[in-house]
Amino acid sequence: MTAVHYWRCFCGILMREVLRFVHQRERFLSALVRPLLWLFIFGAGFRQVLGVSITPPYETYILYEVYITPGLVAMIQLFNGMQSSLSMVYDREMGSMRTLLVSPLPRWYLLLCRLLAGVAVSIVQVYVFLAIAWAWGIEMPPLGYLAVLPALVVSGLMLGALGLLLSSAIKQLENFAGVMNFVIFPLFFTSTALYPLWRLRDASPLLADICALNPFTHAVELIRFALYLDFNTTALAAVAAATAVFLAAAFYGYDPARGFTRGKQTA
Repeated sequence: MTAVHYWRCFCGILMREVLRFVHQRERFLSALVRPLLWLFIFGAGFRQVLGVSITPPYETYILYEVYITPGLVAMIQLFNGMQSSLSMVYDREMGSMRTLLVSPLPRWYLLLCRLLAGVAVSIVQVYVFLAIAWAWGIEMPPLGYLAVLPALVVSGLMLGALGLLLSSAIKQLENFAGVMNFVIFPLFFTSTALYPLWRLRDASPLLADICALNPFTHAVELIRFALYLDFNTTALAAVAAATAVFLAAAFYGYDPARGFTRGKQTA
């Protein structure tokens, strides 16, 4: 196999995901409705000024809606990762996933291409959301919209890898909805997406410790700092480590010889 074969494979998988995204307009709208509801209703209902250390040791006072915007961006990527994994479970039941995985290309590369295609779709959704937020009056530093792109790629890989891991362990489509809710809501609500860590620590030290260990928290902080033209080394390291763990487990799960779905794939 040459580099041309690898590139054609990636382009084919990416185009398939893009066409699926274009034809499934409801998926695009649902991906935006959730964060916009949080932004317009929840944010406006709790309108206040927060003291948040965006660039330590300096303290920047920002509106609550501005603070939660990075968390809602991460929410879009989290839901997109779950939607991508849902489609993988569906493809496996319909047989198209099996057809893809019998390709002569390495299995890990095929899964990685699928993951990267999902990340690309999520980034499009994020920028549409940021454009709507900007029109609503929630503005970030102009260069922040460009600086956040690498952070979106890294966080999208982590959350997509989590979805990939779930799809490798779930054998039936009917079971996926419950698992999605069991994963999404604990990750989101035990993070700094809605409140700063110092406020959570004032309310409950145990909850603050849980949030500090939550990989979704680090994805949110990576995006938040990047939007303000800053770099969070701790968040990047945590997100990269979580991505490596999720990807390794997902590759193991899709191995028909020993993975979680070997009974389904060899049937």
